[in-house]
Amino acid sequence: MINIIFENTDFVVFDKPAGLNFHSEGNEAGFVVLASQQLGLKQLYSVHRLDKITSGLIILAKSSQIASEFAKMFEKKEIQKYYLALSLRKPKKKQGWIKADMASARRGSYMLSKTKDNPAITQFISCALRVGERFFLIKPHTGKTHQIRVALKSIGSPIAGDIRYANADDAKKEERGYLHAYALSFTYDAKEYEFICKPSCGERFLSTESKAQLQTWSQPWELF
Repeated sequence: MINIIFENTDFVVFDKPAGLNFHSEGNEAGFVVLASQQLGLKQLYSVHRLDKITSGLIILAKSSQIASEFAKMFEKKEIQKYYLALSLRKPKKKQGWIKADMASARRGSYMLSKTKDNPAITQFISCALRVGERFFLIKPHTGKTHQIRVALKSIGSPIAGDIRYANADDAKKEERGYLHAYALSFTYDAKEYEFICKPSCGERFLSTESKAQLQTWSQPWELF
């Protein structure tokens, strides 16, 4: 069962499990199909997506019309998203902005280029947890594919467990990729919504130090 954070007549907010493809691939049902089946609905409609490694908050609409409304809200940057990430490498800077165009690299990966014609924009703060662990709270201001994963790699802190962008041998030793969609904030149909969803798996996310830091980051929209 996929954990449901909120549901009304128009949309559902789920806590997507880590390691689950968003869309179906081959004979393996993806998150959208499984969520639709769980609610006994013919179809739920995606309005944004999460990478396979990423857990956390995701909105699915109950009609194509509602999905279109949410898509416009995302396009107008009216929906604020906040992520958690954990790295085993110290960043070149502890907080700030990462702004650059994203270019295709090998085997479906991406990298930051030196241009800023249509940049991916990522804002972050970070702190130390246990020895060798760096915890990030991230607010993406654009929605590019692999944006956060590429941004953190660019400052020397690839996400722990990210086989694509971190050292593959080290990444395979981790329980999961340590990227989590932590919070959402938006106004829909004249009503304000704020959702927080703490990570539910991954020893590094569940450590005493991590949980203590999340108390400090319990209202992420007030920190950016």
